[in-house]
Amino acid sequence: MTIFVTGGCGFIGTNFVLKWLSDFDEKVVNVDKLTYAANVATAEISHPQYNFVQIDITKKQEISALLALEKPRAIFHFAAESHVDRSIASPEDFVTTNINGTHSLLRASLDYYLTLNQRQRNQFRFVNVSTDEVYGALGSDGPSFTEQTPLAPYSPYSASKASADMLARSYFRTFDLPVITTRCSNNYGPYQNKEKLIPTAVHAILNNLPIPLYGNGKQIRDWLFVNDHIEALIRVSQAGEPGSTFNIGGGLELENISLVSMVCEITAKKTGRNLTDVISLIQFVDDRPAHDFRYSINSDFIREKLGWAPQYDLNSALDKTIDYYL
Repeated sequence: MTIFVTGGCGFIGTNFVLKWLSDFDEKVVNVDKLTYAANVATAEISHPQYNFVQIDITKKQEISALLALEKPRAIFHFAAESHVDRSIASPEDFVTTNINGTHSLLRASLDYYLTLNQRQRNQFRFVNVSTDEVYGALGSDGPSFTEQTPLAPYSPYSASKASADMLARSYFRTFDLPVITTRCSNNYGPYQNKEKLIPTAVHAILNNLPIPLYGNGKQIRDWLFVNDHIEALIRVSQAGEPGSTFNIGGGLELENISLVSMVCEITAKKTGRNLTDVISLIQFVDDRPAHDFRYSINSDFIREKLGWAPQYDLNSALDKTIDYYL
């Protein structure tokens, strides 16, 4: 049997591929166009059950040919432009990859799905990996996002992901393609691109550079260790009902300043630096436009339906993450 992964050289995709090759005796076909954010080493993995193919997901004919050749039983769709700041500077890239690319993949997947026999169709799943940012933002005391929360994206990034989610939903409703959408909170862990908050902070500490924090650093995020996210995705692919949406959150809300302070403390201890000097590197910078104040995920549905819950606590997972960057 075979699974098909898009964007498998990205942060979450890399962790997913490594987990799958470690735990399952099943071929992985990884499709990635290798942008600036890709982990090139993931493309170069040598494993008898692994095949990397460099393709842009907007290239429907190439994707269709590969699906026909590899005959996967499931597709995990990670491929996306995902950095909000870049979406503000260059929204076109996000429309191209996140909207047009997702539609191209859905169309190719449907064409492939229609060639399957009934037993194969019953088994097939298309897991559309999305984000809690499609819900917009919350106040300090607003109720957490549920799967029924209306979509209200604020940035070009989150708007492009919301558009992709609606396309995926339409392919389930209109064409019966067995799509399941997941919406996760802020992931952290190994292999994340250096432009993200935690690797940015560690890099700054190691090089005695300012650690930039938007506004007053009081923005609140729900933090999810990437390994917990991957376990949820595997559970969804095994037992999730087609047409469902599952919120996946770590259940831990922190202000950005609090998280960065933890990173400073752990990194200072591991590197023998003076904590006061490290904390002094934190520098507040002008806030970005339409910066969402708070995200908060209610994960009750996936807990009740599929029995998933995060297994890693923040301290141990953050320690493991910082070890990787060091």
